[in-house]
Amino acid sequence: MPTSPAASAGAVASPSGSSPASAAASAADPATPSWWESVSQARSRILALASILPPEVSPGVSALADSDRPARALLRSAAAYDALSGALRAGGGADDPACHWLYDTLLSQDPDLRLAALAFLPLLSSLYLLRLPPALPSSLSGFEAVLLAVYSSEAKSRQGKPVLVHVPDLSVPSLYHTPQSSPSSRSPRRPHPPPIPPPPANVVVGVLSPPLEPQAAVKSTKRAGIIGVAFEAYYAKIAQMPPASKVDACNAVAAWAGQYCRCRFELDEELEVEEGDSLGSMSPLSTDAENGNGKALEEELAKLSVNGDSSGRNCGKEEEVREARVQLPWEFLQPVMRVLGHCLLAPLNPMEVRDAAAEAVRVVYARACHDLVPQAILAARSLIELDKSARKAAKAAAVAASGIMVASGTAGSTASSSRPSSKPNTPSKQRKPDMLLVSK
Repeated sequence: MPTSPAASAGAVASPSGSSPASAAASAADPATPSWWESVSQARSRILALASILPPEVSPGVSALADSDRPARALLRSAAAYDALSGALRAGGGADDPACHWLYDTLLSQDPDLRLAALAFLPLLSSLYLLRLPPALPSSLSGFEAVLLAVYSSEAKSRQGKPVLVHVPDLSVPSLYHTPQSSPSSRSPRRPHPPPIPPPPANVVVGVLSPPLEPQAAVKSTKRAGIIGVAFEAYYAKIAQMPPASKVDACNAVAAWAGQYCRCRFELDEELEVEEGDSLGSMSPLSTDAENGNGKALEEELAKLSVNGDSSGRNCGKEEEVREARVQLPWEFLQPVMRVLGHCLLAPLNPMEVRDAAAEAVRVVYARACHDLVPQAILAARSLIELDKSARKAAKAAAVAASGIMVASGTAGSTASSSRPSSKPNTPSKQRKPDMLLVSK
C-alpha cells in the first residue's frame, strides 16, 4: 500500500529531513516547488488518476506513486497512457473526470506533471475535432477546457510578444555578406552597446507566431489557432514525449488530412518505376492516335490522369476522403508539420513512430496537392525526400554491414580450413636447431 501524501508530508516536515538544496531553490524561486513538494504533488495526482480508472488497471497505476520520481514514471508508463486514453475516448463532456484530471494537472507547478498531461494533447485534439459539431453544447466542454488551459499557459509564457525567426536574405552573395553602405562598419566603437542589437541588414525577420490574445472560449473562428498554439507547446517538449503520444499525433494528422488516394505515393521510387513503365508502353497507342484513332488517344489520356479535377488529378472517389477530414489553415498546419518532422527524422524515435510519420506526411502531401497549398506542398515534399534519403542510407548501411559480416565469416572459414592440423602442444612455427657451447 502506498503511503498517503498527508502522512508522508508530516513525517518529512521536520527541519532535519528537509534538503538544504531544495530549501534554497524554493526560497530563490517561489514558483518552483521543492523536491518533496513535487513528489508529494505527483503522488496525489497519480492516486487521483487511479481512482477514476477501471478497477483492473487502477492498482498498476497507483503503484507508480511509490517510485522515486512519480511524475516521470507516470510519463513513461504505457499502461497509464492506454488507460487514460480509453477514458478520454469515452468522455469529453463537462463532467468528465479524465478531462478534469488533465486540466488540474496542467495547472500544476511541477514540469514533469505538466508533461504527463501534455502527452495526451494529440489524442484529445483528434477526438475533439472528430466529434464536431457536438450534439449538445456541453458535450465537448471538457476537451475545450483542456485546450484553453494549454493555450492560456502558452500565452502567459510569451507575455504578449510574437515568436520571430531570423532568415538570411538569399539575394546577397553569401550568408556573411555585409553591405558596403552599412554605417555600423565605419562608426567608432561605442563603450556601451545597446542591450538588444537590431538584426543585420542581410537578415529578414519573419513572424513565426503572432502575439496571442486571451481567449475565454473556443469559438469556431479561433479554433484552428488555439489548437495550433497547443501543438506549438507540444512541439517544444516533444523530445520528452512517449512514443505512444507521437504515434497518436501522426495518426491524428493523417486523419485530419484525409486524402488517402494514390497521389500520396507519387514521390516514392516504386511508383516512379511503375509510371516509367506505363509511359514506355504508350508508344503503340500514340502510333494509333497518329493514324487517326481518336478513341485510343482519349483512353491514353485517361490512363495518364490528364482529365482530372481542378488540380489536374483524377483519383478514385471511393478512397479519396475519410471521415475525420478537417480544414487545414496554415496557422494550424505549420506546428503540425514541425511535429511530423521530429517524428520522421529524430534519430532516437522507434520505427513505429517513423512509419506513422511517413504515412501521415504523404497523406498531407496528397491533400496539399489537391487543395493547391504551396507552403504545405513544399514542406511535405521536403519531408518525404528527407525520409526517402534517410531510409536509403539506412538500407545501404545494413547491406554493407551484412556484407562485411559475410566476408569476415568466409575469410575465417577459409583460414581455418587451410591451416594444417596439429596437436594443441605443438608450436605452429618451425623450431630452430639447438646450439650447444662446448668449452675447449
